[in-house]
Amino acid sequence: MLQSIKSFFKHRDKQTRDNRWIFISMLVGALLSLLASFVLSVEAVVLAGDPNAVLSCSVNVVLNCATVALHPSASFLGFPNSFLGLIAEPVVITVAIAGLSGVKFPRLFMFAAQVGYGLGFIFAWYLFAISYFVIQALCPWCLLVTLTTTMVFFAITRYNIRENNLYLSKNALHRLRQWIAKDYDKVILAGIVVLAIAAIILKYGADLFS
Repeated sequence: MLQSIKSFFKHRDKQTRDNRWIFISMLVGALLSLLASFVLSVEAVVLAGDPNAVLSCSVNVVLNCATVALHPSASFLGFPNSFLGLIAEPVVITVAIAGLSGVKFPRLFMFAAQVGYGLGFIFAWYLFAISYFVIQALCPWCLLVTLTTTMVFFAITRYNIRENNLYLSKNALHRLRQWIAKDYDKVILAGIVVLAIAAIILKYGADLFS
C-alpha cells in the first residue's frame, strides 16, 4: 500500500504529479477548514444561548474564541461567518476528489471557483486583520481557517494558471506560467504564512502562552 501511495505522487509525468499534489493540498485544506467551520458554528450556537459561555478554545486573553465570536464582524452577513464554510468547503472537497480521480472540469466552472475562492481568501484575511488590529484577540479555529483558505487559494490558482482557466491574455498567461514553473507561488505562500506568524509573535509574545 505504501508503495502504491509513493507511485501515485511520483508519476512520470510532471504535470500529472503536480496536479495530484495540488488536489491533495486542496482536499486537506478544505477538510481542515470544514472541521474548523463546524466547531465555530457549534460555538456560535452556544454563545447565542449564553454569551458568557466558556468555550474550549478560549485559552487565555489573547487566544479567545468567545471574544472574537461576540464581535459584530463574526456575523458579517447577519449570521455566523462559519456557516459560509459549511456551504463552501464541501464543494472544494468534491472538486479535489474529482480532480484526484482525473476529472477535468469545464473552464468556466474553474474560473467561477477561482473567483469564489478568491473572495473567500480576501474575506479570511480581512477578518484576520479585524481580529489582529481591532478586537486584539485571536481565535485558534479562525486562524486555522485563514491558513487553510490560503493553502487552497494558492493551490487552485496554480492549477488554473497552468490549465489556462482564467481568461488571461497570452502575455499575462506566459508570465504567470513562468512564475509557477519556478515555484514562485510557493515562495509567496510560505512568505505570507511566515509573516503572519511573525506578526502574531511580535505583537503578543509571551501572552500567547500565559
